[in-house]
Amino acid sequence: MNFHKNHWLLFSVICFGFIGLSLIVGILPAIWVQNNSEPMPGAQPMTEIVQRGIDVYVAEGCVACHTQQVRPLEMDAVWGRPSAPGDYAYVTPSSWWAPYAPAVLGSERTGPDLTNVGARQSSDVWQYMHLYNPRSVVPDSVMPAYPWLFDRVTTVPSGKTAVPVPAHFAPKDGSLVVPNEKGEALVAYLLSLKQPSLTAAPVTLEPEAAEPAPAGEPEPAGEPQAATEPEAAAEPEPAAEPQAAAEPEASEAPATPEQPEAAPAPAATPEPAAPAAAEEPAAPVTAEEPTTPAPPAAEEATTPAAEEAPISWDEELGSATYTAHCAACHQATGQGIPNAFPPLADDPVVTADDPTEHVTTVLHGKQGSTINGVTYGAAMPPFAAQLSDEEIAAVVNHERTSWGNSAPLVTPADVAALRGGGQ
Repeated sequence: MNFHKNHWLLFSVICFGFIGLSLIVGILPAIWVQNNSEPMPGAQPMTEIVQRGIDVYVAEGCVACHTQQVRPLEMDAVWGRPSAPGDYAYVTPSSWWAPYAPAVLGSERTGPDLTNVGARQSSDVWQYMHLYNPRSVVPDSVMPAYPWLFDRVTTVPSGKTAVPVPAHFAPKDGSLVVPNEKGEALVAYLLSLKQPSLTAAPVTLEPEAAEPAPAGEPEPAGEPQAATEPEAAAEPEPAAEPQAAAEPEASEAPATPEQPEAAPAPAATPEPAAPAAAEEPAAPVTAEEPTTPAPPAAEEATTPAAEEAPISWDEELGSATYTAHCAACHQATGQGIPNAFPPLADDPVVTADDPTEHVTTVLHGKQGSTINGVTYGAAMPPFAAQLSDEEIAAVVNHERTSWGNSAPLVTPADVAALRGGGQ
């Protein structure tokens, strides 16, 4: 045990000591957490293309500049709720040769955190444009371009859609840009990054697994029919009962106490009709009517004046909500991106006196809109599940009063009334 003379012993102790400490401090706790973390309620399992996308994400080095961990700090609130172990339950080893979960948490936040980017930037068109050339959608971005995730073609292949790259960033030879398999996988992975709500109902796929039961359908088929037949047979019986019940009543009708009640009704109402006409000409009735309507007219004149009070709204909330959820596509200037995302300045929907279409578009999304003669193929994502009535009312009012727009405002109550009218 003399380390000064037995160097093999010295290096063996150092080597195995390092391995032992690594197992105790890092590897075994990580394996325990990985094997004992349940998915968050509402979390969706990774599809095949999403699993390929996470491999592209790691291979392209995205983890060097982006994190996927929201800390319980006020400064991180903009990226979502604090992360929990269950958020990574589906991030599992992709192959036998890589028996460890991909390192997606990251430690450097040169770019924004991507934990909830699928909800924050839910447009696939925006994601493709951002990967092809980040400056095409974010003028001040420092992120490198990834043109090798796209193919340049003269004719768009069937089943694919050309990326609407602005002319300034499009290939100079006039070719079109379409995503290749790696590009599609990476965008599918990015769009899957959505933080499930802590109060969401768990996703259960068991009903689909229980479908094999149809093998036993033929047998139970007879049971339900037999069950319905007795019900149908039972219905006619109760129908007969009421008739039988009515007959006894009719037979009881002759009783002396009921006759007096039936007799006065028919005889009194028809005959007195003539005297009623004689009462109409009574002058006193018409003379009193003109005096009573006058007061209500005065009340109605005062009521509208009170309702015309200006609508107060949170301008700071509207600006912050627009920056977080809308500016990426429609730009901070409200001018949009030509042929990709429509401008909101002088948009006929945004400036309309009736805000119904404007509010419902923000609530439930829209696709294939033609605005001022230009058709936009990019889908407008719905925000009903992400934003409250107050936030939607504030961002709608922000759009209706910015960039030269001047349109009637809406209230959270207006948004709440339209929230249930979506598809």
